[in-house]
Amino acid sequence: MPKRKQTNTNDQEGDDSDVSLVDVDFEFFDPHPDVDYLALKRLATQLFQGDAEKLPIADLADLVLGQPLVGTTVKCDGKESDPYAFLTVLNMHVHQNRPFIKAITEYVLGKSSADSNLQGTLQNLLGPAGLKSQNHVGFVFSERLINMPVQVVPPMYRMLADEIKWAIDDNEPYKFTHFLFISRIYRLSPEEAAELHARAPRTKRHKGVPPPTAGGVFSFHPEDEVIQKFATHTLDYSFTNAQPREQDSFGLDVGGRMMLVPADRLSNLVATLNETFAPPS
Repeated sequence: MPKRKQTNTNDQEGDDSDVSLVDVDFEFFDPHPDVDYLALKRLATQLFQGDAEKLPIADLADLVLGQPLVGTTVKCDGKESDPYAFLTVLNMHVHQNRPFIKAITEYVLGKSSADSNLQGTLQNLLGPAGLKSQNHVGFVFSERLINMPVQVVPPMYRMLADEIKWAIDDNEPYKFTHFLFISRIYRLSPEEAAELHARAPRTKRHKGVPPPTAGGVFSFHPEDEVIQKFATHTLDYSFTNAQPREQDSFGLDVGGRMMLVPADRLSNLVATLNETFAPPS
């Protein structure tokens, strides 16, 4: 049975004056070990891009599917179909000896070298002494297909917050002091921003397309702007093994973003996501 069903109205444009609306039912499920493995690996590879080659993504999938009562998938064609979006959290201290957690710990410590404050904080949390402490870090694994609407995000985070609370009530190891988010960004020159803006249909220009003269760094996922407000540290970084520019990255310079959020801010973060990205009425 689905956790919850949400109807989303998504616009599909032909030209500026000819816009049709399509109603789509999104269903929310617990992770399904027999169905979600390959799709989860694809989403993880999309998240880490070329750097996924250096990370044991198969072990990440095994870890996620080994805790099916924490985390949510979003599907459109029932429980047996592939997920279009995924959200869960992994305890980096409890699983510190697993190949993926070892690799991602080394990865974030290396990437954070560009920000000494962030690296010092992560070293205290995830270094040898930190991994023996009671300050547990939850690695938030969240990714979705590029055309999935952001309105599916608030329900997933509400469910995750509830599941963490229930797990703690059952004495399961989900009592975190911090959450580590990893997401994707893209960089635009002013010329690229102007070109992208010129190509965007008029009906889409209010939905995050940069203004003509704006270059800089932009989030792939709108919710990152909310998460960043609750983070004590945020760092945008370049991928070590940058892939050739592909269609899903808009032909842009793609990089990563890590955000560290104290766990006691999760409830306010969830409430703000729900307020900011409420489903259409």
